[in-house]
Amino acid sequence: MAEPTPPRRRLGDLMLVWQRLLDYPGQLAIALLALTTTSAATIAIPYGFKRVIDRGFGPGANGAVSSSFHYLLMIVGVLAIATAIRFYFVSWLSERVIADIRTGVQRHLLGLTPRFFEQNRPSEIASRLTSDTALIETVIGSTVSIALRNCFTGIGGMIYLFALSPKLAGMLLLGIPLIILPVTVLGRRIRALSRTSQDRVADVGSLINETLGAMKIVQAFGQEQREAQRFGAAVDATFAAAKRRVLLRAVMTAIMIGLIFGSITLVLWEGATDVAAGRISGGAIAAFVLTGGIVAGAFGALTEVYGDLLRGAGAASRLAELMAEQPEIARPEPPMPLPVPVKGALVFDQVRFHYPTRPDTAALGGFSLSVRPGETVAVVGPSGAGKSTLFQLAERFYDPDAGRVLLDGVDLREADPAAVRAQMAMVPQDTVIFGASARDNLRYGLWEASDEQLWAAAEAANAADFLRALPEGLDTFLGEGGARLSGGQRQRVTIARALLRDAPILLLDEATSALDAESERLVQQALERLMENRTTLVIAHRLATVRAAERIIVMDAGRIVEEGTHASLIGHGGLYARLASLQFSEAA
Repeated sequence: MAEPTPPRRRLGDLMLVWQRLLDYPGQLAIALLALTTTSAATIAIPYGFKRVIDRGFGPGANGAVSSSFHYLLMIVGVLAIATAIRFYFVSWLSERVIADIRTGVQRHLLGLTPRFFEQNRPSEIASRLTSDTALIETVIGSTVSIALRNCFTGIGGMIYLFALSPKLAGMLLLGIPLIILPVTVLGRRIRALSRTSQDRVADVGSLINETLGAMKIVQAFGQEQREAQRFGAAVDATFAAAKRRVLLRAVMTAIMIGLIFGSITLVLWEGATDVAAGRISGGAIAAFVLTGGIVAGAFGALTEVYGDLLRGAGAASRLAELMAEQPEIARPEPPMPLPVPVKGALVFDQVRFHYPTRPDTAALGGFSLSVRPGETVAVVGPSGAGKSTLFQLAERFYDPDAGRVLLDGVDLREADPAAVRAQMAMVPQDTVIFGASARDNLRYGLWEASDEQLWAAAEAANAADFLRALPEGLDTFLGEGGARLSGGQRQRVTIARALLRDAPILLLDEATSALDAESERLVQQALERLMENRTTLVIAHRLATVRAAERIIVMDAGRIVEEGTHASLIGHGGLYARLASLQFSEAA
């Protein structure tokens, strides 16, 4: 199957950047004024040399050399000051705009649904927020400034060339179509190569994140050499893409310089004839030469920065694609309010659901379940039975394909997703500890919590002892993924977080799995405190949790196949009994 052709990139793709720049009109105006001043000062330098030559050395010279050099020094001073002002404000704008873009994209990503992150690699998205924004920062802080300065300088220089000698300037203009043609033809190819190069860089970033995040697995299975080879192949692919782009830009630059300076040489040849015939002064031809060189350099620089602008446009388009994504789970207008207070009655009514990455397999098929307020319901079943899908739908990370999910009689589709999630606390199987302090990890449940509330939750979760033993207490950095804590300690931190949430509905996803006996005992005690007076839905493999449930439902292939208490299900001799004999034999 052929690879899809990358979309064409145009300078118009930088619209995302222009829109952010317009948020700072004052700084932008100062930067443009300073940039215009530097261009004007640059064009004024050849005129200064014309004054020096004509007044000091040419026919009828009056010897006013000193005043002419004073004029030149004044221009140099203006050029230096304006350049410094331009550099400061352009750099300020680039840093500010990139900060705004990163913040805006991140805020937008936080509102997207899990479906988007299933279909797009988070590591590749992270690469867009780092390498692509770094490229745009270079474009704003350097490339755009250079391009505008050279545009102003080139246009101003051409005007001055016509003032010096319309005939010579007209001859110079004849070469412009020869310059524009290769820029147009080669530029199209550079656009595609620029996007390809950016994609290869993103692949490298994704591979780095993936490998470093699984370093223990890599080393445990002795796959260091293979990962090095895989990374080397990705880097080689990046280099190959960059080499093609650089080669094409080099060819275009060579053609541009040859055409530009060839045209100038031919024009100067004609100008030398005019000087010899007395039709133009020596100072004028000297100014024409200097100005022609400045104009040629300006347009030549434009050909060099054009490719960088296209790369920036490609990076901006990749970020604009993220900003254009719309969340599938949106707040209805107006949302139906939940009852106050929420009691916690949770109902699944004939729910059918397929995950977007597995459209041919039903995760739930005609599933119905009613959980009473304050009731504890355990959900068991083999892997792939649809247990975790219940949690995904309850928190409205997805909407069912058919049927309804109701909270206290309100269809979740008609409610504000944020309001629904505020009524639920989650303790996942795979604990999530952020690379932050213990305090901030606990406060994720209630960000405004006081120290007294934090320690009360830690005590209830059997986490206070080890938190107090940390070097800096609650202010101790826990490391990436909670690397400074054991598995049981991480689980108890997530339980304390859920206690702080103090929500009427509790979702427990195999919260005691993969723990040693002592850790399981401490976690189980904490869970029992957490479950008091709450509607609790438990995905459980451990017998202790199942026995404590008021009701057990057994799922298989997205449906309920058995329902009852532990004793009744064991006596029934069905799927639950088989699972119990296989999975719970040690506990029994």
